[in-house]
Amino acid sequence: MIALELAGVSKRYGTRRALDRVDLAFPTGAAVGLLGPNGAGKTTVLRLLLGFARPTLGSVRLRGRNPFDPASREGLGYLPERLRLPARTTLRAFLELHGGLAGLSGAELARGVDAILDRTALRDREGEQLGSLSKGLAQRAGFAQALLGDPELLLLDEPTSGLDPLGVRDARDWIHAARGPRHTLVVCSHVLTEVERVCDHVVILSGGRVAASGPVESVVAGGESLEDAFVRIVRGAA
Repeated sequence: MIALELAGVSKRYGTRRALDRVDLAFPTGAAVGLLGPNGAGKTTVLRLLLGFARPTLGSVRLRGRNPFDPASREGLGYLPERLRLPARTTLRAFLELHGGLAGLSGAELARGVDAILDRTALRDREGEQLGSLSKGLAQRAGFAQALLGDPELLLLDEPTSGLDPLGVRDARDWIHAARGPRHTLVVCSHVLTEVERVCDHVVILSGGRVAASGPVESVVAGGESLEDAFVRIVRGAA
């Protein structure tokens, strides 16, 4: 089954072109790195997939559904780049709220929250207000809510932002553990070494268009790193 699809998608904000005739399709089970320089259209793709914006032209589908259909967001986890947490809410209450939105309740919800607190090393912070957390701890809290309920579709926008080296390694482990034949992952990041470690497909956007797309090994030329390939492709598309 195709998990994510953009067909002939263009998006304009006034006179600014954010995306121009983008065609992408990824099957269930893919782990996709969504890459590009600043302003290339990465966040716009995520906003369209999440139903936060409508395409100017073309169509977007999540598992065959329109993103504006609430059913399309069942089993979806999302970590935004600009994480805004309710400052006066405790971490546990925040996770209980998101677990409820994910369809968990009762003992299942309590077990799920306990498990994700342990997994993200936040157990000793569960009673603290979110506004008191450091940037790195807040990012862990964001990861916790995104992973809660074992989502089958996980969208991560700059997931290692604010994390120290230990946190980056933990995040890599969480992302690896979230992969599977029924799970689809999209990672939007400028940290290409991490993308190369956790993703099997990459999409490189430049100027709102797809400059390259495919399995990592088909995008990277012999002997190149993903970073080298990225620079070559983006400069070639300029």
